[in-house]
Amino acid sequence: MADIHPTALISKGAEFGEGVAIGPYCIVGSKVKLHDRVRLLSHVVIDGVTEIGADTVVHAFASLGGPPQHTAYKGEDTQLIIGERNVIREHVTMHTGTMLDHGVTRVGADSLFMTASHVAHDCVVGDHVIMANNATLGGHVKIGDYVFLGGLTGVHQHTRIGRYAFTGGGAVVTKDVIPYGSVWGNHAHLEGLNLVGLKRRGFSRQAINDLRATYRLLFAPEGTFQERLEDAAGTYAGTPEVREIVEFIRADADRPLCMPNP
Repeated sequence: MADIHPTALISKGAEFGEGVAIGPYCIVGSKVKLHDRVRLLSHVVIDGVTEIGADTVVHAFASLGGPPQHTAYKGEDTQLIIGERNVIREHVTMHTGTMLDHGVTRVGADSLFMTASHVAHDCVVGDHVIMANNATLGGHVKIGDYVFLGGLTGVHQHTRIGRYAFTGGGAVVTKDVIPYGSVWGNHAHLEGLNLVGLKRRGFSRQAINDLRATYRLLFAPEGTFQERLEDAAGTYAGTPEVREIVEFIRADADRPLCMPNP
């Protein structure tokens, strides 16, 4: 049974799980599905073909499931799927996908989206992500698990950011960021590894040492980048975190790789 404030506007067809709470002046569209114990605090707009996972809390003036900001969108029933236990703060916006991709914008679980952060059409956001105030994702961006995007970070369309990476406040990210990397600046450049994040997440001393050695090897001045990549893949084949970086670099990509300043 949902607890719905009398001032809320609920369209026929909306689906609610057990214990859903909808606060004053919220608007919920006809193709919305809210799973168990989702809470909309007040003045929240949920539209489009949107599904929100259990125990997610949405704060005032957030707008979720609006149409994509893309001229190719012609009103198709594309989707926004949000996972469980997220906290979505004031004025956050997340849009549905487009038929130029898979038609789905997908957000994982256990993440914090601070005030006025934005997830554009066709993005894929992992679990345990933090997007600080006004962090913005362009369309088709892929964000790995445990990524921290500093306030006012802007991420260019089709960019990938690997797991456990960190972006400094105000970074403009136009190139792919390796897993565990730390980037800063406008335009952003690689500054090293996200060592603070790795230690906070309990990575072993050996894993961190292997990552640091891999970073020095990959971005050394000697030889070609491809040669250094193969050296790292062979030398640290037994370290899963290093294999993840190597696989990330080898994968098909729409954007170049973010590199250190020369």
